[in-house]
Amino acid sequence: MRLANQNGRAVLTDGSRAVDIENASNGEFSSDPMAAYAVWNELRSFAASVDWTLAGALEVPALGPCVPRPSAVFGIGLNYRDHAAEAGLDVPSSPMVFTKFPSCIAGPHAEVPLFGDRVDWEAELVVVIGKEADAVDEAEAFDHVAGCCVGQDISDRKAQFKDKPPQFSMGKSRRAYGPIGPWLTSLDEVGDPDDLAITCDVAGERMQQSRTSEMIFPVREIIAFLSSYCVLQPGDLIFTGTPSGVGSVRDPRRYLAVGEAIVTEIEGLGRLENRCIAG
Repeated sequence: MRLANQNGRAVLTDGSRAVDIENASNGEFSSDPMAAYAVWNELRSFAASVDWTLAGALEVPALGPCVPRPSAVFGIGLNYRDHAAEAGLDVPSSPMVFTKFPSCIAGPHAEVPLFGDRVDWEAELVVVIGKEADAVDEAEAFDHVAGCCVGQDISDRKAQFKDKPPQFSMGKSRRAYGPIGPWLTSLDEVGDPDDLAITCDVAGERMQQSRTSEMIFPVREIIAFLSSYCVLQPGDLIFTGTPSGVGSVRDPRRYLAVGEAIVTEIEGLGRLENRCIAG
């Protein structure tokens, strides 16, 4: 199942067509994409029998964030072996967690405003919670996942590293610094979230190319760790970290510029295309 946000309404999609969930269910399910996560299992059952003759064309430019108003957005820092190596940093012994504030979440084609000359890209697999998770074991973790989508953890490095110690959350939470999408793919269709190809191109140049198998802490372990501290709610987002190739550790360093397009893609999950504008 793929769930998208088209013109603010929840739709099922196969990548080219869209079925309006509220209309197709005769009002049983809400048009609000956020409401889908509170009734995730029921919606999946409905989706399995949906009448695709009701489908219209998917309006790609009209796609918004598949989770428009999450209650919490977690980020995992330094979670790829290749990224730790390029940064010359030791592999952490437990997940390094920071917060992206929910107001930064944006759609798969949202414009990204640059508020300085040191704004960086970070391609990421995003996990979406579908069932409350409170102190869950790793073995049970996937029972609490709705699915996955593509994400970009846009990062203002000047804000992030202006003091010692660095402060992650604000520089990663500016408006539209969390594009996600293009839709949510349910976990049963994702395959193995811990072994997917992930890439990022900037201005037509390949900047990141890796696999989620490079993650130091796999998805199950991240969910178990977070839920041991916080109760994860349906619709919460987890940005699971970025592979090697970010601009801030290149030689010479390379940052985003006005007019450049960021294209982020994950195997089987789709792609984001976000253009940079002046902030």
